[in-house]
Amino acid sequence: METSIHLRRLLATIATLALLGSLVAIAPASVAASGIHSRTITKAGTGSISTGTFTPSAQTGDPLELQDEMAGDEGADNQEAGPDPYDGAISLSSGRGRGASVNSASKAKSNPSFKFGFEGLNHYQQRYSRGGNQFSVEPPDQGMCAGNGFILETVNQVMNVFDQSNGSSALPDNTATNIVSGFPRNVNHAVDLNSFYGYAAAVNRGIAPGNPGRFGPFLTDPTCLYDAQTNRWFNVVLTLNTNSTTGGFTLANHLDIAVSQTGDPTGSWNFYSLDVTSDGTNTGGANPGPYLGDYPHIGADANGFYITTNAYPWCCNGFSGAQIYGFSKAQLAAGSASITGFHVDTSGLVPLASEAGSSQPGFTVWPAQSPGTGSFATNNGGTEYFLSSNAADEAQKPVSGTAGTRSSNKIVLWAISNTSALNSSGSLGLSVKVIGVGQYGVPPKQKQPGSGTSPTVTTPQGFCINDTTTPTVFGPGCWNVLFVAQPAHDEVISRPDSNDTRMQQVMYANGKVWGALDTAVTVSGANRAGIAWYVVNPNAGSIMKAGYLGAAGMDFTYPAIGVTGNGRGVMGFTATGDATFPSAAYAPIDAVSGVGSWGTVPGGEGAATDDGFTSYKSQVGNPPRTRWGDYGAAAVVGNSVWLASEYIAHACDYADWASGPVFGAAGDNLVGTCGGSSHGPGTRSALANWSTFISKFTP
Repeated sequence: METSIHLRRLLATIATLALLGSLVAIAPASVAASGIHSRTITKAGTGSISTGTFTPSAQTGDPLELQDEMAGDEGADNQEAGPDPYDGAISLSSGRGRGASVNSASKAKSNPSFKFGFEGLNHYQQRYSRGGNQFSVEPPDQGMCAGNGFILETVNQVMNVFDQSNGSSALPDNTATNIVSGFPRNVNHAVDLNSFYGYAAAVNRGIAPGNPGRFGPFLTDPTCLYDAQTNRWFNVVLTLNTNSTTGGFTLANHLDIAVSQTGDPTGSWNFYSLDVTSDGTNTGGANPGPYLGDYPHIGADANGFYITTNAYPWCCNGFSGAQIYGFSKAQLAAGSASITGFHVDTSGLVPLASEAGSSQPGFTVWPAQSPGTGSFATNNGGTEYFLSSNAADEAQKPVSGTAGTRSSNKIVLWAISNTSALNSSGSLGLSVKVIGVGQYGVPPKQKQPGSGTSPTVTTPQGFCINDTTTPTVFGPGCWNVLFVAQPAHDEVISRPDSNDTRMQQVMYANGKVWGALDTAVTVSGANRAGIAWYVVNPNAGSIMKAGYLGAAGMDFTYPAIGVTGNGRGVMGFTATGDATFPSAAYAPIDAVSGVGSWGTVPGGEGAATDDGFTSYKSQVGNPPRTRWGDYGAAAVVGNSVWLASEYIAHACDYADWASGPVFGAAGDNLVGTCGGSSHGPGTRSALANWSTFISKFTP
């Protein structure tokens, strides 16, 4: 999630490990002491992607209202600087930014042809859906899936459905009823996630602070999947219960699982709830529950639907193990009233050959998705694969909180076998194999044009915070519009986050497991943010192809790989650089030649600097942690790969940002939206300017 919870994710080193595998029999009815449990979920209701009831917000630009823009501990979480970067050298094989210490001269199988692309969800739509009763949230935590003629995009905390043929929204136009400050607001038909799951608005701005009913549950970390085999859509979010008066978290949290009733995502859905509050390992009394089921991600094989989380204790810095859940995909698709599956706590399941009797918990154990209907692993009664990395403190030092050297040369392959038992009876198998790879380590923060210098009028929020002269109705200085107490006027253009070393989206396609993660790479003598990628032979438990992607003067972050059934793939990511605004980028990938030369997605070129509230210490504390990601997405439909990456879509200078009544001028009365006198749609909100770009390639 990483958007609103005060969690420290420290990164550590791992010593050289020998390859090691283990096999453990898992029966869904095993006793709780083994860390393996049966789990039952029941259908909690039905619904559709439509906006729930609300009281229109009446924001006037009052600075007291702008103080109520961030939920829970979001400010505290984002002031943490994140893990220190790895300071060793991780060299590319050439300065061209290609991917491979293992490149060959073979002709690449994948040669992506760009078809078309369009701007997906953006922060204006996030903030002003449901009548403006939404928080300002960043990063978007981006999920995207595609199939049956549709694209579903789901981010923090809003969703939309698009037509694959032209990128237009397939949801009903809700502009006329989406009233904010007395005017209809065009959010391109987007619907907030609280509405979709049947909850009260995230914040009801029509109710005064301190009154019951002002806050609804806080939903985060959305992820989605279209399964061609069942012709169903799956959408999962982490839901945190809140005090309806104060907005404070109650510590109870669960996963909301939505499954479409047909192949049309604009129709009806069934909802299931999985309580994760008690799921985690109390390690020597240092990680007591309750726990947070953070960072959920989903995958599927021929038989099962799988969710993984990272369990953190609410009480303290520590880690309580990745959790794996599995349920019958067929039963979910059928809308069964009650479904029994399994739960695995991965604590202690990753063996360390270098230390007798020592083990690690799994961390960000990402489940694989497969393209189409014929790419599943059917061996051993059906098998679902997962990948994870182990450079993080969560894996190495889950209790001590002591950081190491923030690097590793191992990844972990997980496999759950005999998944057909999810549809009937029998035991599942779990194998865990530690695989040697090239060194990877925590990347440095990204750079963007102007990083470290004072914001100019082209970075309007930062410029506003520093400004002391612009006339406003609250007094001289634009800062008055955003703050009650005067801040320091020394903000600079930020360096956005580059993630840590956790595994990103995983696919099983063409008999191989594909994955990538963020790492430091050394290019032209300097460490920059780059990508390490892997093509794994799951039967042998070994690397078939692997390498790095980086380029001089550039930073690449948050990779997501999509691979067709015939082994042709495309990797999407964000590209920023010394002279490059945050942009949507891509590179081909296949098991013959690895990763090819990268490029910016046509239409996905960044237009301005990241100007979000997490960039500024006066907004979130010192040092700020400029949030980006936390993940991108890729989806495969036939021979095409759809990508979704965060970027900055629109330029908006200070003259447009600082317009309207609070500045004594005519124009839109929503500060910082750059919507003009026609009341929008705006290109951003006062506090953030992220967007997403969705593109289609045929590799």
